[in-house]
Amino acid sequence: MSPISRTIENTDLETIVGLAKRRGFVFQASEIYGGLGSTWDYGPLGVELKRNVKEMWWKSMVRDRDDIVGMDSAILQSPEVWKASGHIDSFTDPLVECGNCHRRYREDHVGDTCEHCGSSDFSEPRQFNLLFKTFMGPVEDEAAVIYLRPETAQGIFINYDNVQTTTRKRIPFGIAQIGKSFRNEVTPGNFIFRTREFEQMEMEYFCKPGSDEEWHRYWIEFSDNWFKKFGIRGEKLRVREHEADELPHYSKGSADVEYEFPWGWGELETISNRTDYDLKAHIEASGRDLSFFDDEAKERYVPFVVEPAMGADRSALAFMADAYDEEGEGKDKRTVLHFHPDIAPVAVAVLPLSRNEKLAPKAREVYDLVRAHFNAQFDDTQSIGRRYRRQDEIGTPLCVTVDFQTVEEDNAVTIRDRDSMEQIRVPIDGLRAALEDKLDAIREACQG
Repeated sequence: MSPISRTIENTDLETIVGLAKRRGFVFQASEIYGGLGSTWDYGPLGVELKRNVKEMWWKSMVRDRDDIVGMDSAILQSPEVWKASGHIDSFTDPLVECGNCHRRYREDHVGDTCEHCGSSDFSEPRQFNLLFKTFMGPVEDEAAVIYLRPETAQGIFINYDNVQTTTRKRIPFGIAQIGKSFRNEVTPGNFIFRTREFEQMEMEYFCKPGSDEEWHRYWIEFSDNWFKKFGIRGEKLRVREHEADELPHYSKGSADVEYEFPWGWGELETISNRTDYDLKAHIEASGRDLSFFDDEAKERYVPFVVEPAMGADRSALAFMADAYDEEGEGKDKRTVLHFHPDIAPVAVAVLPLSRNEKLAPKAREVYDLVRAHFNAQFDDTQSIGRRYRRQDEIGTPLCVTVDFQTVEEDNAVTIRDRDSMEQIRVPIDGLRAALEDKLDAIREACQG
């Protein structure tokens, strides 16, 4: 199957946001109360899209490998964790305030004039801590202060010894985790790209000191290829090495895998060489020995760590933006999302030609057969042409149509391809195999 061609190379963010709400991908949180800034709710299709992104990452990182295991740490941890990691003292952004309208911005996100009122009168920058603070228990005093985690990584570091001991893993090995994190961002924006509540997919890869730079290069290449494997076009991706003045306090070297969003290049994933910074910080603060004894080399050391850290929300946005296309003109114009089958919220839609009572039993029979093996949707409202267009717009790779010929003549159905719009007739008893073959062909065509 030939690579999927695009009619348009880029679209604007407003188009993606409009599609997301219209088709049930993403809604404004608290919308009936006027909304809450930078918070979003995932609808029926959006939750499937993000779930697929996370599942493909987990499969690639954990299930398809022998050297990485998973865990799920608590959102609430002892404040000592964040003290040791440096977040309480150093997790800050430079904040400036407009002297005219008093809007506040991150210093590196504002131009020469205020985007709200046009004033160029800004305050001197001051450091703003990004941790979300709350209280544990009934008394709200300093002794009860606790923080929502700003990253999932520290939950891995403080459990490194537990995981290594119980799994009997030898260096090098990794620990992966997917979960919510919270950062009180000064200037969130660009839809679900930068938010205060977000989901991370992080993996900490523990390796022998001296091998860290080789593993850092490995995980940069792995991460770049992961996005291409699941349909992001290679020309819309780039790897950008961090300059010395933008490295996090824990990093020996970092690189971003960036995507060219409608507003410009933006980070999807950061791969950092965290050295032994985190483990040594927790050794010093907790008094626990987190070193590793290599019984083959007869030496003990504190492992170095290479961390690929990806945002699930912004990755879902990148998959939507990259898949978006418009084809045809006038009444023949259609909007289509060219999702990879493993990313698409719906893999197969079953569509009876009409709601005629003769078709209903067979259509439901076919639907039950299909959904036993694929993420499927049943749709019998409006004309068949409108339903095809609706499935195109949500990125469903294949549609199965049950018609009168199915029930009266051949016990066969029509499979329609989203990208080519070509249709083939297959017997129902061969439908599963035909769908699997077609989806495999689309997977190959989606390779970025």
